[in-house]
Amino acid sequence: MGYTFQGYRRPDGRVGARNLVAVIPSVICANDVGQAICRQVQGTIGYFHHQGCCQLPLDLKRVTDTLSNLGQSPNVGAALIVSLGCEGTDHERIVEEIRATGKPCEIIRIQELGGTSRAIQAGIDAAQRMVKEISGQQRETVDISELTMAIKCGASDTTSGMASNCVIGYVADKLVDLGATVIFGETTEFLGGEHILARRAVGGENGPVGQKIYQIVDEMEKRAMAIGEDMRGGQPTPGNIAGGLSSIEEKSLGAIVKSGHRPIQGVLDYCDQGYGNKGLWIKDTPGREPEILTGMAATGAQVMMFSTGRGAPQGFPSMPVIKICGNPNTYERMQHDMDLNAGVIIEGKKSIEEVGEEAFALLLEVLNGRMTNNEALGYYGSMDIFCLGPVI
Repeated sequence: MGYTFQGYRRPDGRVGARNLVAVIPSVICANDVGQAICRQVQGTIGYFHHQGCCQLPLDLKRVTDTLSNLGQSPNVGAALIVSLGCEGTDHERIVEEIRATGKPCEIIRIQELGGTSRAIQAGIDAAQRMVKEISGQQRETVDISELTMAIKCGASDTTSGMASNCVIGYVADKLVDLGATVIFGETTEFLGGEHILARRAVGGENGPVGQKIYQIVDEMEKRAMAIGEDMRGGQPTPGNIAGGLSSIEEKSLGAIVKSGHRPIQGVLDYCDQGYGNKGLWIKDTPGREPEILTGMAATGAQVMMFSTGRGAPQGFPSMPVIKICGNPNTYERMQHDMDLNAGVIIEGKKSIEEVGEEAFALLLEVLNGRMTNNEALGYYGSMDIFCLGPVI
């Protein structure tokens, strides 16, 4: 059976599930101006991060790459870059790379315009122009193989690995079989289960992909050791422990279930786009929501499926986040935040496959325009970019 959804075809060929104008501060110092623009202009979203200056060159490049890729996301129809004027990021490159996709992209410079109030006015005018310009774009029928879906788990408890992660794994396998792309990350939650993932790598455990999986886990552990800490000091989290998870290894074994069973094609770095890749991929990311959701949206994912047991309500500005809840008690308490109750599996009322098909049907509805609960509530403001070095 063929599956399709209605999406916005971009000039570079990619297809979006949303049609938004992204307001992108190139540095934390420009956030307030960007926020003022978004408050005034309907149809805009903002990427309000805490980076962009007084960082090592490696991290300034990471921030530049990530912001550029967020602007190139297929869910973004146009972009407005808000520059202070003296930041460390390469804001001119961000503009050039977004424009290269064929999208409208403008830039305002706060210092050149004469300060905050004038920059806000110029930004409102520019954002309004772009919202009007893209508002007439129509959705068209596209094959499900044009989808890139990101997956994640958070605020996990024992039901995550037994129900909601299993449901996402079912959907991941189905999408890969249909020719789509699925990307999962949270390198911190491979610890103790990395050998299982490496054995699923194309080329086997000892091939380049399998060895890369071992490498990213090793590097993650060494970053913690470099400051005299053990990863196990922060994982599992207090919430995980209260939810019944006893160790990072137990958490990892439950977490990797959401990737399904298909071969792992490769490993992407945090800043990489995934356009053109097919099948199941890993992205090297932390587990915390603000940074991993940013990395996944920068990959070009049109949507994310997010498993939770204790209840993680937040989304992301430009990427719908579908919350699959494994705990029936949490779903009852937080049903205005959760999108699907996988707790019925724990209760013995439905099978993983039955709820998996419900999740897949909901995915198609969201791709066609249905809002997730976090979109409807506007609970998507927290985002940030994962950097490696200190602020200096």
